[in-house]
Amino acid sequence: MGSERLDEFRGRFPVIVEIAVAWGEMDAFKHVNNATYFRYFETARIACFEKIGYDRHDQLDGMGPILAATDCRFRVPLTYPDTVLSGTCVEDIGADRFTMHHGVFSLQHDDTAATGTGRIVSYDYRSGSKGPLPAVIRERLEQLRSGD
Repeated sequence: MGSERLDEFRGRFPVIVEIAVAWGEMDAFKHVNNATYFRYFETARIACFEKIGYDRHDQLDGMGPILAATDCRFRVPLTYPDTVLSGTCVEDIGADRFTMHHGVFSLQHDDTAATGTGRIVSYDYRSGSKGPLPAVIRERLEQLRSGD
């Protein structure tokens, strides 16, 4: 059953990063601090941006991503030692924004430890205001979403 869950997780997220849980990420309650899960989400989010070329806003007339909102649902407490898979996928692509769904899978627990979302806005770093998604980025987001 566990390998089915892992296969399911891998099938849901086209971008996955493997991360070793660090001893220093644990808090006084002897589990990984809740803020760390957001770093796991961020690691996968940045890997996704790199994959589609959205990390190079200087080459896109100053347009780049900015995180507008995020949330997390904690399901399984993580502890050291463990290795997690942090995954992300893209949904709900709009004119100037899109939503990313995140998941963190614990190899030690053989289960999903957390799920969440992030709303990403296309941001003009030169003017300091939101703007439309660059056409090439929209196309790459659509390809990532459709699995092409």
